[in-house]
Amino acid sequence: QVQLVESGGGLAQPGGSLRLSCAASGFTFSSYRMAWYRQAPGKERELVAAISSVNGVTNHADSVKGRFTISRDNGKKTVYLQMNSLKPEDTAVYYCNARRFSVDSWGKGTLVTVSS
Repeated sequence: QVQLVESGGGLAQPGGSLRLSCAASGFTFSSYRMAWYRQAPGKERELVAAISSVNGVTNHADSVKGRFTISRDNGKKTVYLQMNSLKPEDTAVYYCNARRFSVDSWGKGTLVTVSS
């Protein structure tokens, strides 16, 4: 059974940094594409960044390029999202996603609030 547990959210000031972690269990982590999505109040869930199962190829949404970095540690079965230069518009619930053969699994999310 796929389990994904996010951590690292909280309150940050504009220009600050946070690092999100997603601990995975119950599946062959290295075989899954991993991603971070976010959903702001009143908006649809959107892809923030993804990292492939093979070679760790990454892609980031235009809105976070140069500020956020996704990475994974297959030995620790963990995916990370390093968030720098945070902006108020980054405020959202951030969800960890695992995908294989077009089947998605989700964590419960962690809230990130960017405010002074």
